[in-house]
Amino acid sequence: MENILAILLAGGAGERLFPLTKDIAKPAVPFGGAYRIIDFTLSNCINSDVRRILILTQYKSLELIRHIRHGWNILSPEMGEYIESLPPMKRVGGDWYQGTADAVFQNYQSIEAEGAKQTLILSADHIYKMNYREMVDWHNQHHADITIATIQVPPAESCRFGIVDMDEDYRIVDFEEKPQHGNAKRSRFDPEMLSASMGIYVFNTDALLRMLHEDAQDPNSSHDFGKDILPKHLGTARVIAYDFRDINAKQVRYWRDVGTLDAFYEANMDLVSVTPEFNLYDERWPIRSRATQQPPAKFVFAEEGRRAGVAMDSIVSSGCIISGGRVLRSVLSPGVRVHSFCEIEYSILMPNAVVGRNARLRRAIVNTGVVVAESATIGFDREADRAQGYTVTEAGITVVG
Repeated sequence: MENILAILLAGGAGERLFPLTKDIAKPAVPFGGAYRIIDFTLSNCINSDVRRILILTQYKSLELIRHIRHGWNILSPEMGEYIESLPPMKRVGGDWYQGTADAVFQNYQSIEAEGAKQTLILSADHIYKMNYREMVDWHNQHHADITIATIQVPPAESCRFGIVDMDEDYRIVDFEEKPQHGNAKRSRFDPEMLSASMGIYVFNTDALLRMLHEDAQDPNSSHDFGKDILPKHLGTARVIAYDFRDINAKQVRYWRDVGTLDAFYEANMDLVSVTPEFNLYDERWPIRSRATQQPPAKFVFAEEGRRAGVAMDSIVSSGCIISGGRVLRSVLSPGVRVHSFCEIEYSILMPNAVVGRNARLRRAIVNTGVVVAESATIGFDREADRAQGYTVTEAGITVVG
């Protein structure tokens, strides 16, 4: 789509993912073994033939920028294609990015220079598959100024989302953030469901720039698309809802915001189901990432008297060595080492984590490069885990940071 510019919002601090975000930006956090969170949105762009992409970075962005530079250098500048990281440069003021709309506003000169007819605004921390071309076609067919992607959710889950109300031609007439009353208007796409905003927007670029300049002059604005820009212009612009079509091709539409430790854990566990809810293996819609130079995974048959290394219902990435340990329903990222007699269940091991002999892990996340001591027991006693200084989530997931 030659006349489309995509802007990925990748500057958030990711405080709810701490300690995984202690040293890196949330979109750069490893996910699903071989990937980073941002890879899913970038793959959607490439698969949708969106090939002019600006990534707005801010918080601890070095690892993210390196990942983009080394892993996503796949486009042709000669053809006007690029993926470009834009840290805050204070070109229009003395502040860092103050909100999602402010981040885009501070780069309005770059947007103007591209001259794109439409601009896609995307979050870099969601896991899903979506053809943005279909959304842009819907936007043009309905002569919209703004189109908001929505996903159908049950009324009982309305308190978790921003719910939109639309008229007969899908024009959004109201927006309610996380309603608690359960009486939100049903969706035009399915009268049994509600339509929730996914944080994915198509703007006519001229309308976007006008709205951003107006918002920048408003001292009462928090400079956020969901809180300020969109609600303010429901009555003055043609704002249309688009019903998310899932390229994942499963029975249930798959879209996950992995902004919390519990959500991050559950989305990873989705991948190790016998029939995964999210399909990483569909060659028609490939998920790309940075290729690391690692040897193949190795399962060591230990010497006599010791059992062989084994992994069941698990993702085991390149460079892993499972030496006489047992791994069940877990995600092992590149370079993980599991020593003899370990028991690892329902856990996520980040790159280059090491688990010492006789250690036992259950429902745990072990951060990048962490060495778990021999005979350690993690994930079996919440209070004992907290006493060791580990983070324990509301759902009981222990995070070793």
